[in-house]
Amino acid sequence: MFFNANGFVIVLWGREKVAEDNGVVDGGGWGGVGLSYNVGSAAEVDTLIEEARAAGASIPREPAERWWGGYSGVFLDPDGHPWEVAYNPGMPLGSDGSQTVGD
Repeated sequence: MFFNANGFVIVLWGREKVAEDNGVVDGGGWGGVGLSYNVGSAAEVDTLIEEARAAGASIPREPAERWWGGYSGVFLDPDGHPWEVAYNPGMPLGSDGSQTVGD
């Protein structure tokens, strides 16, 4: 399910799918939430994942073409929360960086 939320998009997936997609193990301590930072190009995904790696982040999913037609990678923040950095050509960003789904 996709919901527009004032320039953000909230997406609901099953907990197991979120864990699998974000490269985390759901051992009970993880909150079942993955956050995605959407950017304007695949090159930006690569740059941000490399910046996270240089800062010491773990990279459970390297940047790559995705089944949904975009490009993304995932890093884990110091508390182990997954952050997807994604480029989705089907959901372009507005000039202010906002994102919406559908019309």
